Amino acid sequence: MALLLGILIFSFTIHSLAIVPFINYLYRLKFYKKKSAIAADKKDAASEHIRSKAKTPEGGGFLILVLVSLLFALSIPLLKLAGIEITHVYPLNEEINVIFFTFITFGLLGLYDDVVGFFELDRQHGYSGLRTSYKLIIQVVLGLTIGTLLNINLGIDIINIPFFGVVAFGHWFIPLAAFLVVVFANSVNITDGMDGLAGGLLMISLFGLLLLSASILDVPLSIFIALLLGGLIAFLYFNVFPARIFMGDVGALAFGATFATVGLLTGKVFALLVIGLPFLINGLSSVIQIMGVKILGRRLLPIAPIHYWLLKKGWSEPKIVQRAWLTNIMLVVVGLWLALS
Repeated sequence: MALLLGILIFSFTIHSLAIVPFINYLYRLKFYKKKSAIAADKKDAASEHIRSKAKTPEGGGFLILVLVSLLFALSIPLLKLAGIEITHVYPLNEEINVIFFTFITFGLLGLYDDVVGFFELDRQHGYSGLRTSYKLIIQVVLGLTIGTLLNINLGIDIINIPFFGVVAFGHWFIPLAAFLVVVFANSVNITDGMDGLAGGLLMISLFGLLLLSASILDVPLSIFIALLLGGLIAFLYFNVFPARIFMGDVGALAFGATFATVGLLTGKVFALLVIGLPFLINGLSSVIQIMGVKILGRRLLPIAPIHYWLLKKGWSEPKIVQRAWLTNIMLVVVGLWLALS
């Protein structure tokens, strides 16, 4: 554990040194949402909130994506050179590959969406980024690939159900894993709508997964989580209210998908669902709203996602975020209790 804490501190230091010049560069570049992405003609709480953040740059997740990837690629060889034993649950190279694949591919998808939105490359079709249907298809393909890597290359095909036992899914584990990866990627992206909300929830949730990975002595997985945590804490310092930077799709999609993959690697799917429940609730509220409009022709909720509904009810943004953090702390405690029972 001392090693992991040292790695977390090191990651935080590196990110802290890089993030200020990176933020300044984004401001010079004016890398924020263009008018076509802000729904300027709408008067609802969500649109008004988005307009208030219009001049805050996005793309903070890109810095974390790059630095964590570089540090993770260097960490295992350096630890081996130092003579430190690297214990792992799965074949080492295969485990590292699936983590990298998830982190980088979903990050690149999000980066493409951010860049398309920034340059308004699809403006003539009324879109500020990659079309939702195209994005979902790509995510499903990536999710199925990740599920295949977990199932075939790492041999994962079971789920541990608390107080019941282990259930084997065989190759049906592949679509299940793909579903969880896609759901969490989009749920984190939807939750990233208030200063410090998604970043803080990810930080708290990843501390829970770090304890789980350490409990099964999976050093590569624990190192990756520690590196990501260090980057998130440095980012969150500038992302809390009033935010100077947002993570963007590049961060939200990468962190959400990787969060699910890390949870699957720990073998504690139910703990993952409990720990990540705030993301799931936010994502589900948006799905309910979309399905209501498309199928029934009317909204089923006053406004979605949930954090905008609370904003509409009169809660201040910091109150919503802080109470979400406190709720998630208790959910992490419950998730760990279920996983370790």
